[in-house]
Amino acid sequence: MPVCPVVHLNGSFLPLGEAHVSPLDRGFLFAHAAYEVTAVYGGRPVDLDGHIARLIRTLDGIAIPNPHGPAGWEALHTQLIVRNQFTEGLVYLEVTAGAYDTRDFAGPETFVPTVFAYADARPLIGAPARDGIKAVFLNDTRWKRRDMKTTQLLSQGLAYRAARAQGAETAFMVEDGFVTEAASANAWIVTKSGEVITRDLSPAILPGITRAGVMALRGRGGFTITERAFTPEEALMAAEAFTTSAGAMVAPVTHIDGQSIGNGKPGPVTRRIQRFYYEAMGADVSSAAPWTLGRA
Repeated sequence: MPVCPVVHLNGSFLPLGEAHVSPLDRGFLFAHAAYEVTAVYGGRPVDLDGHIARLIRTLDGIAIPNPHGPAGWEALHTQLIVRNQFTEGLVYLEVTAGAYDTRDFAGPETFVPTVFAYADARPLIGAPARDGIKAVFLNDTRWKRRDMKTTQLLSQGLAYRAARAQGAETAFMVEDGFVTEAASANAWIVTKSGEVITRDLSPAILPGITRAGVMALRGRGGFTITERAFTPEEALMAAEAFTTSAGAMVAPVTHIDGQSIGNGKPGPVTRRIQRFYYEAMGADVSSAAPWTLGRA
């Protein structure tokens, strides 16, 4: 799907073709940048408060001054949506440590951030959510502060390429014998007894906003969720598996390394979680996702 025509750069809304960032920007030179991707459904951001809170935490963690308060970040998203007459898709926001007159590892005492954002129109509830996706296991080679949502995404990009080469859509990343997360999403399994398991929060994984949204469904859905690390072997023996992220929301994983998970189709627990999450964000599941109700 194409990027919407109006973007935001450093306080201005302008056509995409007129948005230019210095080649000396630390985001370009050092990946010294934070980012967030927020889903938009029905013209409204989904879980925006969580995304803003995580952005502010990341900026503080990587020494980039926060140029806006929560209300300012919300206004930026709202303006981008309104100016593009944008109803469904994703808003990408990046804040870098900015540009100065040389390439210096430490940089100035105080950074002047670059802020860039754009909207990407795309359907959020589609075939991957309905039919599921395939995954492979890969070694996790990322840096050790994965709880900071930065643009150091080379390992994730290579993971997606490796998965694609093996006929899959994503990867379950493995470190020290345990799954950390998916290539750019949190990873979940459902045991044969119905227990839902996802890795506990730590610097080893990103504290996903969609993950938090699913955790909040426990009371409504009657789910038993355990936060702990699980092994690749547990994943292969699971009844169901799925990932959560802003872009894919709740994506069933039907195969890992070519092996069927459960019966090789999205399972009933995943379907209930999808339905509850879609309803929480304002979707009419009877038309947008009838398969969560057992209808084709």
